[in-house]
Amino acid sequence: MKNNQQQNLQKGLMPRHVQFIALAGMIGTGIFKGSADTLNIAGPSVIVAYLIGGLLLFIIMAALGEMALAFPNLNVQHLVNKAFGFQVSYLIGWLYWINWILVTVVELLAAGSFLQFWFPSVPLWLLSFLCAVIIVGINLFQVKYYGELEFWFAGIKIIALIAFIILGLLLLLGLIPSNIQDPISNFTEHGGFFPHGLSGTFSAFLVVMFSYGGAELIGVAVTETKDAERVLPKIIKGAVWRVIIFYVFPIIIICGMMPWNKVTGQDSPFVQVFSSTGLPGAAHIMNFVLLTAVLSAANSGIYATSRTLFSMAQSEVAPKVLAKVSSKGIPVAGIMLTSIFILAGVYLAYLTPSQVIGYLMTIPGFTVMIIWIGICAAQLKLRPHYKNQPAFKVKWFPYSTIFALISLSIIFIGFLFNANNLIGTIVSVGTIAVLIILSFKYRKPKGNKIIA
Repeated sequence: MKNNQQQNLQKGLMPRHVQFIALAGMIGTGIFKGSADTLNIAGPSVIVAYLIGGLLLFIIMAALGEMALAFPNLNVQHLVNKAFGFQVSYLIGWLYWINWILVTVVELLAAGSFLQFWFPSVPLWLLSFLCAVIIVGINLFQVKYYGELEFWFAGIKIIALIAFIILGLLLLLGLIPSNIQDPISNFTEHGGFFPHGLSGTFSAFLVVMFSYGGAELIGVAVTETKDAERVLPKIIKGAVWRVIIFYVFPIIIICGMMPWNKVTGQDSPFVQVFSSTGLPGAAHIMNFVLLTAVLSAANSGIYATSRTLFSMAQSEVAPKVLAKVSSKGIPVAGIMLTSIFILAGVYLAYLTPSQVIGYLMTIPGFTVMIIWIGICAAQLKLRPHYKNQPAFKVKWFPYSTIFALISLSIIFIGFLFNANNLIGTIVSVGTIAVLIILSFKYRKPKGNKIIA
Protein backbone atom coordinates (compact mmCIF):
# COMPACT_ATOMS: atom_id res chain seq x y z
CA MET A 1 0.00 0.00 0.00
CA LYS A 2 2.82 2.35 0.91
CA ASN A 3 4.53 1.69 -2.42
CA ASN A 4 1.33 2.54 -4.29
CA GLN A 5 0.96 5.81 -2.43
CA GLN A 6 4.50 6.74 -3.36
CA GLN A 7 3.63 6.58 -7.05
CA ASN A 8 1.06 9.37 -6.77
CA LEU A 9 1.33 13.11 -6.28
CA GLN A 10 -0.55 14.61 -3.37
CA LYS A 11 -3.60 16.77 -4.01
CA GLY A 12 -2.32 19.55 -1.78
CA LEU A 13 -2.95 22.61 -3.97
CA MET A 14 -5.87 24.88 -3.11
CA PRO A 15 -7.73 26.93 -5.78
CA ARG A 16 -5.92 30.14 -4.80
CA HIS A 17 -2.59 28.28 -5.12
CA VAL A 18 -3.34 27.12 -8.68
CA GLN A 19 -4.57 30.53 -9.80
CA PHE A 20 -1.44 32.22 -8.52
CA ILE A 21 0.84 29.47 -9.87
CA ALA A 22 -0.55 30.12 -13.37
CA LEU A 23 -0.08 33.87 -12.90
CA ALA A 24 3.39 33.39 -11.44
CA GLY A 25 4.53 31.41 -14.48
CA MET A 26 3.41 34.19 -16.81
CA ILE A 27 4.51 37.27 -14.88
CA GLY A 28 8.28 37.10 -14.71
CA THR A 29 11.28 37.97 -16.86
CA GLY A 30 9.05 38.32 -19.94
CA ILE A 31 7.49 41.54 -18.65
CA PHE A 32 10.07 42.79 -16.16
CA LYS A 33 13.15 42.37 -18.35
CA GLY A 34 11.89 41.12 -21.73
CA SER A 35 9.79 44.28 -22.16
CA ALA A 36 13.06 46.10 -22.91
CA ASP A 37 13.66 43.75 -25.86
CA THR A 38 10.12 44.04 -27.22
CA LEU A 39 10.21 47.85 -26.98
CA ASN A 40 13.51 47.96 -28.88
CA ILE A 41 12.10 45.61 -31.53
CA ALA A 42 8.66 47.18 -32.05
CA GLY A 43 8.49 50.46 -30.13
CA PRO A 44 5.06 51.42 -28.73
CA SER A 45 3.35 49.10 -31.24
CA VAL A 46 4.39 46.17 -29.06
CA ILE A 47 1.11 46.88 -27.25
CA VAL A 48 -0.67 45.41 -30.30
CA ALA A 49 1.49 42.26 -30.10
CA TYR A 50 0.63 41.80 -26.42
CA LEU A 51 -3.11 42.19 -27.14
CA ILE A 52 -3.10 39.66 -30.00
CA GLY A 53 -0.97 37.30 -27.93
CA GLY A 54 -3.48 37.69 -25.09
CA LEU A 55 -6.33 36.61 -27.37
CA LEU A 56 -4.42 33.48 -28.41
CA LEU A 57 -3.58 32.85 -24.77
CA PHE A 58 -7.26 32.85 -23.81
CA ILE A 59 -8.15 30.30 -26.49
CA ILE A 60 -5.26 28.03 -25.41
CA MET A 61 -6.20 28.17 -21.73
CA ALA A 62 -9.87 27.57 -22.50
CA ALA A 63 -9.04 24.55 -24.70
CA LEU A 64 -6.77 23.13 -22.01
CA GLY A 65 -9.33 23.71 -19.27
CA GLU A 66 -12.05 22.03 -21.31
CA MET A 67 -9.92 18.92 -21.89
CA ALA A 68 -8.84 18.81 -18.24
CA LEU A 69 -12.50 18.69 -17.18
CA ALA A 70 -13.45 16.13 -19.84
CA PHE A 71 -10.57 13.86 -18.84
CA PRO A 72 -9.94 14.34 -15.10
CA ASN A 73 -6.45 13.79 -13.69
CA LEU A 74 -4.77 14.01 -17.10
CA ASN A 75 -2.25 16.81 -17.58
CA VAL A 76 -0.92 18.35 -20.82
CA GLN A 77 1.40 15.52 -21.74
CA HIS A 78 -1.24 12.86 -20.94
CA LEU A 79 -3.83 14.67 -23.09
CA VAL A 80 -1.48 14.85 -26.09
CA ASN A 81 -0.69 11.18 -25.57
CA LYS A 82 -4.41 10.33 -25.61
CA ALA A 83 -4.96 12.37 -28.77
CA PHE A 84 -1.96 11.42 -30.90
CA GLY A 85 -0.16 8.53 -29.24
CA PHE A 86 3.33 7.94 -27.96
CA GLN A 87 5.54 9.67 -30.53
CA VAL A 88 3.79 13.06 -30.51
CA SER A 89 3.47 12.81 -26.73
CA TYR A 90 7.20 12.08 -26.51
CA LEU A 91 7.97 15.19 -28.58
CA ILE A 92 5.60 17.53 -26.71
CA GLY A 93 6.50 16.16 -23.26
CA TRP A 94 10.25 16.52 -23.64
CA LEU A 95 9.88 19.83 -25.49
CA TYR A 96 7.78 21.15 -22.62
CA TRP A 97 10.41 20.05 -20.14
CA ILE A 98 13.20 21.68 -22.19
CA ASN A 99 11.06 24.82 -22.50
CA TRP A 100 10.68 25.14 -18.74
CA ILE A 101 14.35 24.34 -18.13
CA LEU A 102 15.27 27.29 -20.37
CA VAL A 103 12.63 29.53 -18.81
CA THR A 104 13.84 28.65 -15.31
CA VAL A 105 17.45 29.36 -16.28
CA VAL A 106 16.42 32.72 -17.76
CA GLU A 107 14.50 33.61 -14.59
CA LEU A 108 17.46 32.69 -12.37
CA LEU A 109 19.87 34.66 -14.56
CA ALA A 110 17.49 37.60 -14.42
CA ALA A 111 17.42 37.26 -10.62
CA GLY A 112 21.20 37.40 -10.62
CA SER A 113 21.16 40.50 -12.83
CA PHE A 114 18.70 42.23 -10.47
CA LEU A 115 20.99 41.39 -7.52
CA GLN A 116 23.82 43.05 -9.42
CA PHE A 117 21.88 46.31 -8.98
CA TRP A 118 23.10 46.15 -5.35
CA PHE A 119 26.21 43.95 -5.81
CA PRO A 120 27.73 45.10 -9.13
CA SER A 121 31.14 43.54 -8.43
CA VAL A 122 29.76 40.00 -7.86
CA PRO A 123 29.69 37.90 -11.08
CA LEU A 124 26.30 37.03 -12.60
CA TRP A 125 26.89 33.27 -12.50
CA LEU A 126 27.56 33.25 -8.75
CA LEU A 127 24.45 35.26 -7.86
CA SER A 128 22.34 33.08 -10.17
CA PHE A 129 23.80 29.91 -8.60
CA LEU A 130 22.83 31.06 -5.10
CA CYS A 131 19.28 31.78 -6.31
CA ALA A 132 19.11 28.31 -7.91
CA VAL A 133 20.09 26.61 -4.61
CA ILE A 134 17.31 28.44 -2.75
CA ILE A 135 14.61 27.65 -5.34
CA VAL A 136 15.51 23.96 -5.61
CA GLY A 137 15.41 23.70 -1.81
CA ILE A 138 11.90 25.18 -1.71
CA ASN A 139 10.61 22.55 -4.13
CA LEU A 140 11.75 19.68 -1.90
CA PHE A 141 9.00 20.51 0.60
CA GLN A 142 5.42 19.16 0.40
CA VAL A 143 3.44 20.63 -2.49
CA LYS A 144 1.07 22.51 -0.18
CA TYR A 145 4.05 24.47 1.20
CA TYR A 146 5.27 25.17 -2.32
CA GLY A 147 1.77 26.38 -3.23
CA GLU A 148 1.57 28.61 -0.17
CA LEU A 149 4.98 30.17 -0.78
CA GLU A 150 4.17 30.66 -4.47
CA PHE A 151 0.90 32.32 -3.48
CA TRP A 152 2.78 34.97 -1.49
CA PHE A 153 5.59 35.26 -4.05
CA ALA A 154 3.07 35.88 -6.82
CA GLY A 155 1.06 38.20 -4.57
CA ILE A 156 4.07 40.49 -4.09
CA LYS A 157 4.63 41.00 -7.81
CA ILE A 158 0.93 41.43 -8.57
CA ILE A 159 0.61 44.10 -5.87
CA ALA A 160 3.78 45.72 -7.21
CA LEU A 161 2.43 45.83 -10.76
CA ILE A 162 -0.81 47.39 -9.53
CA ALA A 163 1.21 49.95 -7.55
CA PHE A 164 3.36 50.63 -10.64
CA ILE A 165 0.25 51.19 -12.77
CA ILE A 166 -1.35 53.54 -10.22
CA LEU A 167 1.86 55.48 -9.55
CA GLY A 168 2.63 55.69 -13.26
CA LEU A 169 -0.82 57.06 -14.05
CA LEU A 170 -0.47 59.68 -11.29
CA LEU A 171 2.90 60.72 -12.72
CA LEU A 172 1.60 60.84 -16.32
CA LEU A 173 -1.43 62.90 -15.28
CA GLY A 174 0.79 65.34 -13.39
CA LEU A 175 -0.82 64.60 -10.03
CA ILE A 176 2.67 63.76 -8.71
CA PRO A 177 5.44 66.21 -9.71
CA SER A 178 8.01 64.78 -12.14
CA ASN A 179 10.20 65.78 -15.07
CA ILE A 180 7.79 64.20 -17.60
CA GLN A 181 6.81 66.93 -20.07
CA ASP A 182 4.56 65.52 -22.81
CA PRO A 183 3.69 61.81 -22.46
CA ILE A 184 1.71 61.68 -25.73
CA SER A 185 4.77 62.74 -27.74
CA ASN A 186 6.56 59.58 -26.58
CA PHE A 187 3.98 57.57 -28.55
CA THR A 188 3.95 59.75 -31.67
CA GLU A 189 7.57 60.90 -32.01
CA HIS A 190 10.82 58.92 -32.26
CA GLY A 191 9.52 57.13 -35.36
CA GLY A 192 5.85 57.09 -34.39
CA PHE A 193 3.70 54.31 -32.95
CA PHE A 194 5.10 51.81 -35.51
CA PRO A 195 8.78 52.93 -35.68
CA HIS A 196 9.85 49.68 -37.37
CA GLY A 197 6.62 49.09 -39.28
CA LEU A 198 4.36 46.06 -38.98
CA SER A 199 7.38 43.79 -39.40
CA GLY A 200 8.75 45.15 -36.11
CA THR A 201 5.46 44.39 -34.36
CA PHE A 202 5.46 40.88 -35.83
CA SER A 203 9.09 40.32 -34.77
CA ALA A 204 8.20 41.10 -31.16
CA PHE A 205 5.85 38.11 -31.02
CA LEU A 206 8.65 35.70 -30.13
CA VAL A 207 9.40 37.45 -26.81
CA VAL A 208 5.65 38.03 -26.28
CA MET A 209 5.02 34.30 -26.59
CA PHE A 210 7.88 33.64 -24.19
CA SER A 211 6.26 36.13 -21.81
CA TYR A 212 2.82 34.51 -21.94
CA GLY A 213 4.24 31.00 -21.73
CA GLY A 214 3.28 29.59 -18.35
CA ALA A 215 -0.48 29.84 -18.77
CA GLU A 216 -0.56 26.16 -19.59
CA LEU A 217 0.92 25.45 -16.16
CA ILE A 218 -2.65 24.94 -14.93
CA GLY A 219 -2.65 21.83 -17.14
CA VAL A 220 0.25 20.49 -15.06
CA ALA A 221 -1.08 21.59 -11.67
CA VAL A 222 -4.57 20.13 -12.28
CA THR A 223 -3.45 16.67 -11.12
CA GLU A 224 -2.60 18.11 -7.69
CA THR A 225 -5.65 20.39 -7.38
CA LYS A 226 -8.58 19.81 -5.05
CA ASP A 227 -12.04 20.11 -6.64
CA ALA A 228 -10.57 20.93 -10.08
CA GLU A 229 -13.92 20.75 -11.91
CA ARG A 230 -15.32 23.65 -9.91
CA VAL A 231 -12.26 25.90 -9.76
CA LEU A 232 -10.68 25.53 -13.24
CA PRO A 233 -13.23 27.62 -15.20
CA LYS A 234 -12.90 30.47 -12.70
CA ILE A 235 -9.12 30.30 -12.83
CA ILE A 236 -9.07 30.41 -16.63
CA LYS A 237 -11.53 33.29 -16.95
CA GLY A 238 -9.83 35.29 -14.20
CA ALA A 239 -6.18 34.69 -15.05
CA VAL A 240 -6.25 35.76 -18.69
CA TRP A 241 -7.70 39.25 -18.38
CA ARG A 242 -5.52 39.93 -15.33
CA VAL A 243 -2.38 38.97 -17.23
CA ILE A 244 -3.33 41.13 -20.22
CA ILE A 245 -3.82 44.08 -17.87
CA PHE A 246 -0.52 43.37 -16.12
CA TYR A 247 1.30 43.40 -19.47
CA VAL A 248 -0.48 46.04 -21.54
CA PHE A 249 -0.98 48.74 -18.89
CA PRO A 250 2.64 48.74 -17.68
CA ILE A 251 3.93 48.94 -21.27
CA ILE A 252 1.64 51.91 -21.96
CA ILE A 253 2.96 53.63 -18.81
CA ILE A 254 6.61 52.92 -19.66
CA CYS A 255 6.13 54.33 -23.19
CA GLY A 256 4.40 57.41 -21.79
CA MET A 257 7.04 58.12 -19.15
CA MET A 258 10.10 57.85 -21.40
CA PRO A 259 10.86 57.54 -25.14
CA TRP A 260 10.91 53.87 -26.16
CA ASN A 261 14.39 54.29 -27.70
CA LYS A 262 15.78 55.35 -24.30
CA VAL A 263 15.07 51.90 -22.85
CA THR A 264 18.57 50.44 -22.54
CA GLY A 265 17.89 46.86 -21.48
CA GLN A 266 20.80 46.97 -19.01
CA ASP A 267 18.37 47.46 -16.13
CA SER A 268 14.68 46.56 -16.07
CA PRO A 269 12.55 49.28 -17.74
CA PHE A 270 10.59 49.40 -14.48
CA VAL A 271 13.70 50.29 -12.48
CA GLN A 272 14.82 52.66 -15.23
CA VAL A 273 11.50 54.50 -15.16
CA PHE A 274 11.55 54.97 -11.41
CA SER A 275 15.20 56.01 -11.42
CA SER A 276 14.32 58.74 -13.94
CA THR A 277 11.50 60.13 -11.77
CA GLY A 278 13.80 61.00 -8.90
CA LEU A 279 11.46 59.47 -6.30
CA PRO A 280 13.66 58.54 -3.29
CA GLY A 281 14.15 54.80 -2.83
CA ALA A 282 11.61 53.87 -5.54
CA ALA A 283 14.16 52.17 -7.79
CA HIS A 284 15.45 50.02 -4.91
CA ILE A 285 11.94 48.98 -3.90
CA MET A 286 11.03 48.09 -7.49
CA ASN A 287 14.27 46.13 -7.92
CA PHE A 288 13.43 44.07 -4.82
CA VAL A 289 9.97 43.36 -6.21
CA LEU A 290 11.44 42.33 -9.56
CA LEU A 291 13.81 39.98 -7.76
CA THR A 292 10.96 38.23 -5.94
CA ALA A 293 8.99 38.15 -9.20
CA VAL A 294 11.59 36.27 -11.22
CA LEU A 295 12.34 33.95 -8.30
CA SER A 296 8.62 33.20 -8.22
CA ALA A 297 8.65 32.35 -11.95
CA ALA A 298 11.73 30.16 -11.44
CA ASN A 299 9.91 28.44 -8.57
CA SER A 300 7.06 27.64 -10.98
CA GLY A 301 9.63 26.39 -13.48
CA ILE A 302 11.08 23.82 -11.07
CA TYR A 303 7.54 22.68 -10.27
CA ALA A 304 6.61 22.38 -13.97
CA THR A 305 9.72 20.48 -15.00
CA SER A 306 9.60 17.94 -12.15
CA ARG A 307 5.87 17.24 -12.65
CA THR A 308 6.31 16.94 -16.42
CA LEU A 309 9.04 14.34 -15.93
CA PHE A 310 6.78 12.48 -13.46
CA SER A 311 3.87 12.31 -15.91
CA MET A 312 6.15 11.27 -18.78
CA ALA A 313 7.62 8.49 -16.65
CA GLN A 314 4.10 7.27 -15.86
CA SER A 315 3.36 6.92 -19.57
CA GLU A 316 6.84 5.47 -20.24
CA VAL A 317 7.99 8.49 -22.21
CA ALA A 318 10.75 9.00 -19.62
CA PRO A 319 12.73 6.54 -17.42
CA LYS A 320 10.58 4.81 -14.77
CA VAL A 321 12.78 6.04 -11.93
CA LEU A 322 11.36 9.54 -12.51
CA ALA A 323 7.87 8.26 -11.56
CA LYS A 324 8.94 7.56 -7.99
CA VAL A 325 7.99 10.09 -5.34
CA SER A 326 9.07 10.62 -1.75
CA SER A 327 6.91 9.90 1.28
CA LYS A 328 5.80 13.54 1.06
CA GLY A 329 4.57 13.06 -2.52
CA ILE A 330 7.50 14.96 -4.10
CA PRO A 331 9.11 13.70 -7.37
CA VAL A 332 12.65 14.13 -6.01
CA ALA A 333 14.37 12.38 -8.94
CA GLY A 334 12.76 14.80 -11.40
CA ILE A 335 13.82 17.79 -9.30
CA MET A 336 17.42 16.51 -9.13
CA LEU A 337 17.61 15.91 -12.90
CA THR A 338 16.17 19.37 -13.53
CA SER A 339 18.72 20.88 -11.14
CA ILE A 340 21.64 19.42 -13.12
CA PHE A 341 20.47 21.11 -16.32
CA ILE A 342 19.77 24.37 -14.51
CA LEU A 343 23.35 24.39 -13.25
CA ALA A 344 24.50 23.89 -16.85
CA GLY A 345 22.46 26.97 -17.82
CA VAL A 346 24.03 28.98 -15.01
CA TYR A 347 27.44 27.89 -16.34
CA LEU A 348 26.53 29.61 -19.62
CA ALA A 349 26.33 32.85 -17.66
CA TYR A 350 29.93 32.24 -16.63
CA LEU A 351 30.92 31.87 -20.28
CA THR A 352 28.88 34.73 -21.84
CA PRO A 353 27.39 36.90 -19.08
CA SER A 354 26.45 39.80 -21.38
CA GLN A 355 24.59 37.77 -24.03
CA VAL A 356 23.19 34.66 -22.36
CA ILE A 357 19.79 36.05 -21.28
CA GLY A 358 19.00 37.48 -24.73
CA TYR A 359 19.90 34.24 -26.50
CA LEU A 360 18.04 31.96 -24.10
CA MET A 361 14.89 34.10 -24.10
CA THR A 362 14.23 33.54 -27.82
CA ILE A 363 14.30 29.72 -27.69
CA PRO A 364 11.30 29.25 -25.31
CA GLY A 365 9.30 31.45 -27.67
CA PHE A 366 9.62 28.70 -30.29
CA THR A 367 8.88 25.86 -27.90
CA VAL A 368 5.87 27.60 -26.34
CA MET A 369 4.31 28.00 -29.80
CA ILE A 370 4.81 24.30 -30.62
CA ILE A 371 3.27 23.27 -27.28
CA TRP A 372 0.32 25.61 -27.79
CA ILE A 373 -0.16 24.25 -31.32
CA GLY A 374 -0.18 20.75 -29.79
CA ILE A 375 -2.84 21.77 -27.26
CA CYS A 376 -5.08 23.19 -30.02
CA ALA A 377 -4.65 20.10 -32.19
CA ALA A 378 -5.35 17.80 -29.24
CA GLN A 379 -8.60 19.59 -28.47
CA LEU A 380 -9.75 19.35 -32.10
CA LYS A 381 -8.98 15.62 -32.03
CA LEU A 382 -10.46 14.80 -28.61
CA ARG A 383 -13.65 16.93 -28.58
CA PRO A 384 -15.76 14.28 -30.47
CA HIS A 385 -14.62 11.57 -28.01
CA TYR A 386 -15.69 13.13 -24.70
CA LYS A 387 -17.58 10.56 -22.62
CA ASN A 388 -18.99 13.27 -20.37
CA GLN A 389 -19.52 16.78 -21.70
CA PRO A 390 -17.68 19.30 -19.45
CA ALA A 391 -19.57 22.28 -18.04
CA PHE A 392 -16.87 24.61 -19.40
CA LYS A 393 -16.26 24.65 -23.18
CA VAL A 394 -14.42 26.79 -25.71
CA LYS A 395 -16.81 29.23 -27.37
CA TRP A 396 -17.29 29.23 -31.14
CA PHE A 397 -15.62 25.83 -31.49
CA PRO A 398 -14.07 24.74 -33.82
CA TYR A 399 -13.50 28.17 -35.41
CA SER A 400 -11.78 29.74 -32.41
CA THR A 401 -9.42 26.79 -31.96
CA ILE A 402 -8.66 26.66 -35.71
CA PHE A 403 -7.99 30.44 -35.66
CA ALA A 404 -5.47 29.98 -32.82
CA LEU A 405 -3.88 26.97 -34.55
CA ILE A 406 -3.41 28.81 -37.86
CA SER A 407 -2.21 32.03 -36.17
CA LEU A 408 0.39 30.23 -34.08
CA SER A 409 1.56 28.25 -37.13
CA ILE A 410 2.00 31.44 -39.20
CA ILE A 411 3.95 33.12 -36.39
CA PHE A 412 6.12 30.04 -35.95
CA ILE A 413 6.91 29.68 -39.65
CA GLY A 414 7.60 33.42 -39.91
CA PHE A 415 10.24 33.20 -37.19
CA LEU A 416 11.91 30.17 -38.70
CA PHE A 417 12.80 32.28 -41.74
CA ASN A 418 13.76 35.44 -39.83
CA ALA A 419 17.52 35.98 -39.98
CA ASN A 420 17.48 37.76 -36.61
CA ASN A 421 16.38 34.53 -34.92
CA LEU A 422 19.09 32.37 -36.50
CA ILE A 423 20.55 31.00 -33.24
CA GLY A 424 17.13 30.29 -31.74
CA THR A 425 15.99 28.64 -34.98
CA ILE A 426 19.04 26.38 -35.21
CA VAL A 427 18.76 25.28 -31.56
CA SER A 428 14.98 24.76 -31.75
CA VAL A 429 14.94 22.87 -35.07
CA GLY A 430 17.93 20.78 -34.01
CA THR A 431 16.25 19.87 -30.71
CA ILE A 432 12.99 18.91 -32.45
CA ALA A 433 14.89 16.75 -34.98
CA VAL A 434 16.70 14.89 -32.18
CA LEU A 435 13.45 14.34 -30.25
CA ILE A 436 11.69 12.98 -33.37
CA ILE A 437 14.53 10.49 -33.92
CA LEU A 438 14.45 9.43 -30.26
CA SER A 439 10.66 9.02 -30.37
CA PHE A 440 11.10 6.29 -32.99
CA LYS A 441 13.93 4.66 -31.07
CA TYR A 442 12.06 4.56 -27.76
CA ARG A 443 8.65 3.69 -29.13
CA LYS A 444 6.13 2.85 -26.41
CA PRO A 445 5.16 -0.84 -26.11
CA LYS A 446 1.79 -1.72 -27.59
CA GLY A 447 -1.18 -2.06 -25.32
CA ASN A 448 0.13 0.35 -22.67
CA LYS A 449 -2.28 3.25 -22.83
CA ILE A 450 -3.32 6.06 -20.57
CA ILE A 451 -6.92 5.58 -19.55
CA ALA A 452 -9.11 8.62 -18.95
